This record gives sequence, structure tokens and C-alpha cells, in this order.
Amino acid sequence: MQTPFNTIGILGKPSDPGIANTLSVLYGYLKLHYTVIIATESAGYIGDKSVASCPAEQLGQRCDLVIAVGGDGTFLSAARVTADHDVPVIGINLGRLGFLVDISPSELPDKLHRMLQGQYVEEKRSLLHTKVIRGKQVIHEETAVNEVAIHRWVTPSMIEIVTKIDNVFLNSQRSDGLIVSTPTGSTAYSLSAGGPILHPTLNALVLVPLNPHTLSNRPIVIDDSAEIEISFCQTKQINALVTCDHIEIPDVLISDKILIKKYPKPVRILHPEGHDFFQILRTKLNWSGGYPTHQDVIKP
Repeated sequence: MQTPFNTIGILGKPSDPGIANTLSVLYGYLKLHYTVIIATESAGYIGDKSVASCPAEQLGQRCDLVIAVGGDGTFLSAARVTADHDVPVIGINLGRLGFLVDISPSELPDKLHRMLQGQYVEEKRSLLHTKVIRGKQVIHEETAVNEVAIHRWVTPSMIEIVTKIDNVFLNSQRSDGLIVSTPTGSTAYSLSAGGPILHPTLNALVLVPLNPHTLSNRPIVIDDSAEIEISFCQTKQINALVTCDHIEIPDVLISDKILIKKYPKPVRILHPEGHDFFQILRTKLNWSGGYPTHQDVIKP
């Protein structure tokens, strides 16, 4: 069997017995042709005591390809553990929306088989790297595929945020927080907060305020080479919460600074041939209508 991959990792949605059947079908197909390693958290769903497993964070260094089984959240976890190792990710969709996961369980193994033979479309998506700085010390670092969000936390008051772009003052705002999103994340939290949809190929980031006090504070799109610095300007001590995708960094103080910039390595995503971003938008967002026919066109 000619294939560009030899060792394939599987990362399933953690603590979800509902993935067991799909995992078993996937593993049963793959083990006939490849070396397969299952993330430890998912290995128990495979009825094979001889299955090889490792912690999820080691899949990137041990595999040529990682398959994420779940929704977009599972895919984001797979992306973070593979980006540093230049290992591509394929998504199998067991979630509700699924902008990143392409293959449904009913399409196994046929569509996956074609992809594993090299019939796929590859995309490289940028990640964000976040540092929380207290004094002169970095107290936390994290990566994000979708977005970094700064929220007010356990307080009824708005937070007052100062934003600089490449050390140039952009604005100060009172709001519930701020989202810094990649093009990939523009269809996630950013979209629900009123941000624009960015095409995945754009070298851009979007900053979206969360419930700003001043309605003229609108989303802004910037080049993704910029470094974003976020600080707080209020005098009363309150805590803030920073999230990188679904990973929480609590207890951020108003004296802290948050630095966000593009991560040096992208995540590699493999899609089936014929992948169409606009078709995904029409389907996932329930946009009405298909391609207009001759009869649909209104003549002047």
C-alpha cells in the first residue's frame, strides 16, 4: 500500500464514550496498513489490549499524521501538539458544527483511504503565541489556533483595556473583554461576538471587543506580523481571565501585560480533495440558496 504516512496517531474527544464506535472502526482499518498509536485518554475505548498508546502531547513527535476524532475542540488540541513537529492533522467530525473536521463517520474508511494515498488538499493555518508578563517575568505561555480572549472575571464591572500594536497605541476601551482571533478562529468565538469572517489564506488577525461601553469600538483587522500588547488602566484591583482556545489562564492582574503574536510554526491541515471553504460556510451557517441557475438571475 503506497502511502506518504507510516505511523498514524489518533486523538479522540476526551471522556466521551460516544466516540467508541468510530474509534474502533478507524483503528480496525488503520492497523491493517499502518503503525497506530492512540492517545492514552482514548485507548480505553478500543477493545484491543495490545493497542499502542502514549500521552496526547507526545503524538506529534511519534507520528507522521494525527487524526482527531470529535469536534473542533478536539481538532484544536491535536493542532497544538503537532505544530512544532510539522505533522499534519485530519479531522473526523463527531461534533455539532465542525468547521475544521471534514470527514463524517459514515464516510469511513473510503474518504480517509483516498486521503492517505495522497489525494488531499493541504492548508497551513497560523497559531497565536501568548505570554502573560508580571513585572519582567513571563508567568505563563500558551498557544492558540482560534483565538486569545481577555475577559472580566468574577466581577460585575467592565475592565479597562489598553491595546498597542507594534508598540503604537491603538485605543483604550471599557468592555467585558477583547478577542484576538486568527482567520481560523474568525468563524468561532469572534464571529459570535460580531467579528468578520476572514478567509483562511489571509495573513491577518482580527481584534473584536466584547460588549464595549462605547458602541463606536468596532472590530479591526491587522496584519498578522504585528505584536499585540494588552494592559489594563483601571486603578481598582480586579482579576481577569485569559483563554487560549479553551485553555484558561486565570488570576491575571491589572498590573500584568499580555503579549500576543503569531506563532513561528503553522499547523498543517489535510482536507479531502474538492475542499471548498465557501461551501462549508454555506452549510455550517445555514446560508440560504445554492448557485443561481439561469432562471434565478433577474434580468434588468
